[in-house]
Amino acid sequence: MGFLDFFTQDIAIDLGTANTLIIHNDKVVVDAPSIVAIDRSTNRIIAVGHEARQMHGKTHENIKTIRPLKDGVIADFNASEYMIREFIKNIPGLKNRWLAPSLRMVICIPSGITEVEKRAVRDSAEHAGAKEVYLIHEPMAAAIGIGVDVQEPKGNMIIDIGGGTTEIAVLALGGIVCDKSIKVAGDVFTNDIAFYMRNHHNLFIGERTAEQIKIEIGSALDELENPPEDYAVQGRDLLTGKPKQVIVTYKEIAKALDKSITRVEDAIMEALSMTPPELAADIYNSGIYLAGGGSMLRGLDQRISTKTELPVYVAEDPLRAVVRGTGIALKNLEKFNFLMR
Repeated sequence: MGFLDFFTQDIAIDLGTANTLIIHNDKVVVDAPSIVAIDRSTNRIIAVGHEARQMHGKTHENIKTIRPLKDGVIADFNASEYMIREFIKNIPGLKNRWLAPSLRMVICIPSGITEVEKRAVRDSAEHAGAKEVYLIHEPMAAAIGIGVDVQEPKGNMIIDIGGGTTEIAVLALGGIVCDKSIKVAGDVFTNDIAFYMRNHHNLFIGERTAEQIKIEIGSALDELENPPEDYAVQGRDLLTGKPKQVIVTYKEIAKALDKSITRVEDAIMEALSMTPPELAADIYNSGIYLAGGGSMLRGLDQRISTKTELPVYVAEDPLRAVVRGTGIALKNLEKFNFLMR
């Protein structure tokens, strides 16, 4: 068996709109932005991940940067396939092998995905060298990664706020009882901030700057116990065309994000209204679990808790909760028989 294991390598992939994470041998070996840079003249991909991210928003006309995934699903098949292949090549344990190993992959997908989109994920993985491909829904992977026993007869509510989608699901007995997937997540929050800066400060900023503002002073509440310091933002003045700097407070960002967070709250309330009464009783006792990068937004757990009147817990290391769960599912394929082949 050990000899065969040398030729079959297991990898778990969280193929996200914003970031791709890969686990191999129980370790996160790839954590890179889901972005590729393409040479327009030759249509050749010249960079992926961190290197392509450095180019994003700073390219000349011969280079374009694209994100192969949109709203959690594959939008550019060729770019996503190349990106997966390059990330796999960079796994330390698979580098410099004289014989390419056979790959067994578990990839997480949004719960609201269509059969066509599912097929695109599977095909991309197979073209990147996978011999066996298993799919797992993101909320299920997040729950496993948090440490929830998803197979017991007890209801658990998981909210995974990623880059492209917010996945809300009630899980019990190894399955999703009811779920709600909305295309309001980290990317929409970033766009909201850029829109606010344009409208209220006449400052034109790029996606990278807007995302940095979200990380540094992003907030779901306009009153925080430990507020972040005001943040200096540089961009282009829309009136004069000159470079300009303005100072922004977290309260302004809370105002900018308010509408989108309200949409997330409404989706959570809708998912709760669809929950069978016995499971609703379980959720009342166990509370709601938050995972994904979006759950790190200051005050979001408090705001959801106030809206639902339920305790809300943010996962430890929420950015990696989904890939951790995907890795655990990969190690226990027999146990997690709900994985889709």
